[in-house]
Amino acid sequence: MDKNKQKYKYLYLLSEKYPNRQSVVTELIRLKAILNLARPTEHFMSDLHGEYESFFHILNNCSGVIKEKVDYLFSEEMSTSQKAEFCTLIYYPKEKILNLKKQKLITTQWYSQNLIYLLRLSRLMSYKYPQSELKNLLPKGYETIILELLTARPNDDTFQEVYFNTILNTLININSGTDFIIAFTKFIKKLAVAHLHIVGDIYDRGQRPDSIIDMLRQHHSVDIQWGNHDILWMGAMCGNEACIATVVRNCLSYNNTAVLEKGYAISLRSLSSLASKLYPNKTLLIAMQRTISIILFKLEGQLIKRNPDFQMDSRLLLDKIDYTSKHIKINNISYPIKSPSFPTINPQNPYELSLEEAEVLSDIKSAFLDSVRLRKHIDFLYQKGSVYKAYNNNLLYHGCIPLNDDGSFMRIHLNNKYYSGKNYLDFVDKTIRQAYLGLYEQKNIDLMYYFWCGRYSPFSGREFKTFERMFIEDTDTWIEPSDAYYKYCNDEKICDMIFEEFSLKTKRGHIINGHVPVKVKEGESPVKANGKLIIIDGGFCRAYHKKTGIAGYTLISNSRGLRLLEHQSCANIKESLKANQDIESVSCTLELQNYHSSTADTDLGEEIQCQINDIYHLMLAYQNGLVPEQA
Repeated sequence: MDKNKQKYKYLYLLSEKYPNRQSVVTELIRLKAILNLARPTEHFMSDLHGEYESFFHILNNCSGVIKEKVDYLFSEEMSTSQKAEFCTLIYYPKEKILNLKKQKLITTQWYSQNLIYLLRLSRLMSYKYPQSELKNLLPKGYETIILELLTARPNDDTFQEVYFNTILNTLININSGTDFIIAFTKFIKKLAVAHLHIVGDIYDRGQRPDSIIDMLRQHHSVDIQWGNHDILWMGAMCGNEACIATVVRNCLSYNNTAVLEKGYAISLRSLSSLASKLYPNKTLLIAMQRTISIILFKLEGQLIKRNPDFQMDSRLLLDKIDYTSKHIKINNISYPIKSPSFPTINPQNPYELSLEEAEVLSDIKSAFLDSVRLRKHIDFLYQKGSVYKAYNNNLLYHGCIPLNDDGSFMRIHLNNKYYSGKNYLDFVDKTIRQAYLGLYEQKNIDLMYYFWCGRYSPFSGREFKTFERMFIEDTDTWIEPSDAYYKYCNDEKICDMIFEEFSLKTKRGHIINGHVPVKVKEGESPVKANGKLIIIDGGFCRAYHKKTGIAGYTLISNSRGLRLLEHQSCANIKESLKANQDIESVSCTLELQNYHSSTADTDLGEEIQCQINDIYHLMLAYQNGLVPEQA
């Protein structure tokens, strides 16, 4: 088919959506106008590590943006305490109204006043959105009434005033005030953040990563760049036994079995039974850790042996143990083993599971694969996630792109081919998806473990020393060499090389990473390479607060530029409701433009411009009689 025929075939298809000149004109006007709206606001967060309560609060207060808008709009008519109470109402409307009802503080006047406040705030925050988008953002069932309230002009005309007040009074009098307040607060939160990026590691040591995913599944616009801990759980759901054992080991190490047993209905009863039998003199938790660790080291050894291209032979340590002297030889140095009890290891075949270990593994594996809720959550990670994302000239990925010591892209040999740079990350993304679909079977499933902890994995970026940390006291053996990428984070030339590899503009682009906690209290800056690379792992997880000195970051990109919010520790939800306490955040402007960027400056703007071009050609085709119009 020649180009002209292809073109007219496309125009005929497009005419099904826009059947005449009037529909084309209407859409052209609408799209042209959208291009000139202010650039939508994006929020970036990373390394949530299962810290549900903190994430729940930050998602509800939109990283402090709602408080800023309330301060701006109501600074002259509300006191500090009134603004705090109003913000708490927006964050937790159901809970706040219930508390106020118990105190008998809810009146018709209270409903009327707060609905008007919410309406005014909605008007302020909706300026970036076209009318068609506003309707999509409103909670289902409330669109008509809220849009009427938003567009009414009670100050312009007596009839308009009566019309507006009738709507407001009626919904209050029929006991719908609470429902509409909740609807408004949901709407406001969507207006505050047009798009949310999670730059990896939803899972890890925090108590309820499953609850975080439940929240993200309800979010109106989100994408995820997988982190190493996410990959670990995804690998487990692919049936990788080493990943399954590692997930269980990690949960036990952090004394967090709630996510397994309560979150995903994965029972550890068979493991606890075997552990108490093997190690009767240890506490059950330690015995279970020990039992699953040995199972892991055996499974890891089997996987490494059948995949020599993984270059992970340094992890083959069970066959380096002298089971008589209780020492292990690593790099020709002999180290004593601490707590040297290995009742299930056969020195002649150390990587073989005992019958009892195999039964425990089979039981746990079945529980993982049969978990309906876990399957839904991993499905969501696959649907919304990727290894990296190039978005609005920002390049997002959790860990690193493997580099050589000289700063060049490392060539990685896997599956009988060499990969480097973007090509390597594309290979990793494709392999992860194929593993979940069961394509190419064992090799891709094995690679899921490599992507969790392999030396040249883009997610981990370092060599793990799990065995050494558990069994050897000499901390010199614990050192985990990192990828050369991390020593080049401050090098603008390396950042430019990466931008060019991904076809991004070097002057306006940013690389946004997580994975490595920024030690703020020691003076470390999250901004590297003169602003070209930003690390947004601020220690969201409570376990990292002492290390970083803060409680996480949110990076915000809007029409004026970039700013980084540094979160301090926040009160729990009960304290927030009782005393209207909010998370304290310090804002730092990273880039301030001397102009307001618009939707035209974004990837969405490019897509809209392409639509405009196509529709314009359809209009010409109508005008010239090349495509017939429909009634």
